[in-house]
Amino acid sequence: MSTENELFSAVDALLKQVAQDELPDPAERKRLREAAGLSQAQIATALNARREAVGNWEIGKSEPRPPKRAAYARLLEGLAARFPTPVADVPAAAPAPVVPKSFTGPVPEPVPAAVPPSRQAASNTARPSATSRRPGAKKAAKSTATAAAVDPRFENGPLAVVDADANGQVSAYCVGGLVLDVPAKTIPALVDWTLTEARLGQARLHRNGRDADPILVLTASALERFGLPVALSEEERHAGRIPAGHKVVKQIERAGLQMTQRGFGPWARLYRDPEGSRRRCVQLCILPWHALDVREWGRKDDPELLLTMHPADLVQYLGLYAARVMTPRGSTATTGLELMTALRPPTRAEKNPATGEFERAYNEDALTQLYPVVPCEVPDEHPILKGQFARHHLRTPAEMLMEEPYDWCRPLTDEECANPYLVVVDLNMSFAAAANGLTVGLNGPTHLEDNPAFDSALPGSWLVDLSHVDLSRVRVNGRTVDGSRLPSPFTPKGDTPTGPAWYATPTLQYAVELGYDVAPIEAYVRTQTGRYLDSWYKRLRDAYVATMADMGVTTDLQGEEFLEAMARRKQTDPTMALLETAIKATAKGAIGKLRQRSRGQVPYYEPYPALDRWTWRPDIRAAVLANQRTGLHRKLMKTAAAADLYPVAIGTDAIVYPSSGPSPLDVLPTTPEGKPVPGGFRLGVSPGMVKWQGTQTVLWAESQFEERGEVFNISNLIKTADPTAGEGE
Repeated sequence: MSTENELFSAVDALLKQVAQDELPDPAERKRLREAAGLSQAQIATALNARREAVGNWEIGKSEPRPPKRAAYARLLEGLAARFPTPVADVPAAAPAPVVPKSFTGPVPEPVPAAVPPSRQAASNTARPSATSRRPGAKKAAKSTATAAAVDPRFENGPLAVVDADANGQVSAYCVGGLVLDVPAKTIPALVDWTLTEARLGQARLHRNGRDADPILVLTASALERFGLPVALSEEERHAGRIPAGHKVVKQIERAGLQMTQRGFGPWARLYRDPEGSRRRCVQLCILPWHALDVREWGRKDDPELLLTMHPADLVQYLGLYAARVMTPRGSTATTGLELMTALRPPTRAEKNPATGEFERAYNEDALTQLYPVVPCEVPDEHPILKGQFARHHLRTPAEMLMEEPYDWCRPLTDEECANPYLVVVDLNMSFAAAANGLTVGLNGPTHLEDNPAFDSALPGSWLVDLSHVDLSRVRVNGRTVDGSRLPSPFTPKGDTPTGPAWYATPTLQYAVELGYDVAPIEAYVRTQTGRYLDSWYKRLRDAYVATMADMGVTTDLQGEEFLEAMARRKQTDPTMALLETAIKATAKGAIGKLRQRSRGQVPYYEPYPALDRWTWRPDIRAAVLANQRTGLHRKLMKTAAAADLYPVAIGTDAIVYPSSGPSPLDVLPTTPEGKPVPGGFRLGVSPGMVKWQGTQTVLWAESQFEERGEVFNISNLIKTADPTAGEGE
């Protein structure tokens, strides 16, 4: 039988276990510590725990475990007895934050009214103290559904901004306001800390894809702390990396870490061998080395903006981009291209019924391998063209597929000169919108010879003579359109074709739609087809619409309300304005990357790195641009038929119209009911709709032509909202 002492010990153990569960809520834990004047570091030392762990207990990110839990509960119980909650300090319930329906990021916790505005403002510039959160930073509250979806491996977000203070203390600013102490003293130790403790990364966007590697954005002070130069020399900038003999590179080698062939440059990728299926890779984004191009990620009129942003603001910006698009992988163009493969992975694991083992299988809806290229589709420096043309030969449309966006302008007629203004509207994310629903080829080319029949279901390139097509008088919706005042839909310069030329399938499909015969001479087509870019478009569309909604530009706004919201959006939230620019650059740059040209890395006609990518597909780029240009021409025709309105210049997706008033509402036609003309241009925020780019006077345009002595494309020069700017010059 058990003795009395043994029974008492068992009862004490039960009471101890009950006590372990009696912890106050996280906010009360923090209040008690601050009331006692204790720091998180002091509590961590007493409990033999890490300071970050104490900080996480106080924000509810984690809970203490036995035996520390019982000791922590005892401490809080003693503090509660000495520092009871004052009635006057109990904050009133704050109203729920108003969040746009399209917002997909974390919902901010309401700030209690008792917090003085000055304290909130100071939190934007304060350095990290002894707590694990930036002073005054708001904790990102998550709904039950969102919290359940968070991958515990990446609970601190996809990336962090690493910064050092004047005392050499290194901190990692994470999404949601969390600031972690970084114990690492070297770059290898920083990488290992990230892989083992930081809990950074992003879950895969497709079940057959792979998780995103964690990103560490290093500031200038962090570079100094880890022994790296704040600025690269001219030779290092040209090479794109620091030399192999640098002390940090030697540290990396001694630690057994590996680097890619690019070496240690602005985007350095450091990794160890995988553990099973788990990758162990960290990417460093070195901010002072211009890893983030200001033309894409920042503001051209403020090149130092990203370098001077507070780390907490920078991580909020990049974290939102990662949440809505994906974790950055370099330039916005590179990230946009990576997004394609992240949403359409080339391979999947498939179980072999014979062996029972999982093997790699290819996905039919993705780009899965390199295929032979077509001479007419590649740029001039491609190795396949070596020996075919003279060094500086300019290929003709019969030798090269020239599917590009519009670059067209014409003189104003006397009647158009009677209008005082030129109003410019441009299409929202026109390349992304053109990719939506587009059927592209997924396999290699098949050469069709001897006058094959045109098949609009086959993506590819066709050699066709369209010089017989006469668009001077075209019937649209029962009305005659003067096609001579519109650019030809078949050439980027708007000229009428003069003979056989290579065209992508969407261009010829539009010619058939207009009622003309199409008789190919030969073709290169792809027989395996799919709507490869649909998920890519939807991801970017949702990111763009959500970001615009955060700036007050929602999809339900029309007319003057829409124009007013667009005019004030960048002042509403400067961070969201940066995000808008980055998302648009991602869409545009990714399409360009599909036919990336040599950057002078190798001599002419020699293979260059981009050619090794499965996503180097100039035929897909050509199809997107052809669809964008013909889709724009379709809208021009509908607008001309409805209102006898013709553009005078087009630059990519910017359309210039003569107008009696300075607003786009003065020029864009509507139905008698006041609605936009079906099939024409419509003001709105969604991709494919138009926004106002700017207004200038007709006198300004005429002075530009006189000064240059020729008619040139003025569309992209008109970017001011002031209709009198430049008048009389």
